[in-house]
Amino acid sequence: MLPNTGKLAGCTLFITGASRGIGKAIALKAAKDGANIVIAAKTGEPHRTLPGTIYTAAEEIEAAGGKALPCIVNVREEQQIVDAVEKAVQKFGGIDILVNNASAISLTGTLETPTKKVDLMMSANTRGTYLASKICLPHLRKSNIAHILNISPPINLNPIWFKNHCAYTISKYGMSMCVLGMAEEFRGEVAVNALWPQTAIHTSAMDMLGGAGVEQQCRKTDILADAAYCILTKPKSFTGNFVIDENLLREEGIKNFDVYAVAPGHPLLPDFFLDVDPNTLAMKMEAHGASPVFREGKKIESAKHEGPDGAKHEGPDGAESAAVKPLGPVAETFKIIQGAISEDVVRSTQGVYLFELSGDEGGTWYIDLKNKSGSAGIGEPPVKVDVVMSMSSGDFVKMFSGKLKPTMAFMSGKLKIKGNMALAMKLEKMMTQFSSKL
Repeated sequence: MLPNTGKLAGCTLFITGASRGIGKAIALKAAKDGANIVIAAKTGEPHRTLPGTIYTAAEEIEAAGGKALPCIVNVREEQQIVDAVEKAVQKFGGIDILVNNASAISLTGTLETPTKKVDLMMSANTRGTYLASKICLPHLRKSNIAHILNISPPINLNPIWFKNHCAYTISKYGMSMCVLGMAEEFRGEVAVNALWPQTAIHTSAMDMLGGAGVEQQCRKTDILADAAYCILTKPKSFTGNFVIDENLLREEGIKNFDVYAVAPGHPLLPDFFLDVDPNTLAMKMEAHGASPVFREGKKIESAKHEGPDGAKHEGPDGAESAAVKPLGPVAETFKIIQGAISEDVVRSTQGVYLFELSGDEGGTWYIDLKNKSGSAGIGEPPVKVDVVMSMSSGDFVKMFSGKLKPTMAFMSGKLKIKGNMALAMKLEKMMTQFSSKL
């Protein structure tokens, strides 16, 4: 990992969203130099599901060697930012560095994103970053250090990064556009840069989005903390850059990146917005998965033409169809899923899933893990649907056989999800049980 040099000793950092995750990791790295940290975050009381508060973060920062000022700040509220900046200036004499880390996320399509969520992302991500920068700038211009660092991506106009979560992308790119504009506006006075990870980072948000086990495909927040430290200790002339953490650390001489991995040696999920074709990334990830169930050239034993639930199809006169055909991969998968459903699975899942599949064997299929002893088959389920998943039939088979990770399918645009995201993640846990039988 990148060693501390002491260059941030006595400097004051105003960090939004610093009670946990990436913001807290950056704070702790600076605290090791003896920096002053303003923890500008919303969580004053313990959260039901999320770890940490501004006060527990303050304790960790001071234990690491820094000084802490915990402030309740919702970046959507201008006056709360103003009050926290005034407290920081009174306590520490000024502000040297601003880290715009606070951010909201909803990876949903245009029609599935409530206006309330759109407003949250736009006001927390773009507007919050703009306001925090505007309010801190008069103090930053007086500093010899003078850095603004936004945790936001390079602006990649490939439509793939817009089509599945348009509102979120706009809000994050708004943070990046602040870098473009302010770096030029304040060139020579304040350095303004963006930092983004090469791979997924294990945070509470990633746990929420990726489900159980996703942490093994992530790096720790330490890699962003080291990269941020490297940027913030550079001169003001280093400005207007969109930095990728791994690229910068390689330039700084870091060679062993396993130290940053949650599970060293495990394949890593790439992060959003980077200039690599998402389908290529998906193929690389699939290469680390299980072997496909339906190998090329593998013959499937003949059987009566049955639905996935084992029911025989009848001709128009009520007689059994004379045709004897092998089941296709999708029908075979659903037949095996039907056989794998148990009362325990239904009791622990409590969700109804609809699959809109394209390509061979395309159409509507369902898995009911909510009612009675559960069921699976073709067509619409007889009960209300909780989650709708849209993808190609080929990718569906790969996903349920373990060859295509659901998280990777979602991130690369191969899988679209509507409805209850928590239940969608529950199904991912069930897939491990199903794939062992496929």
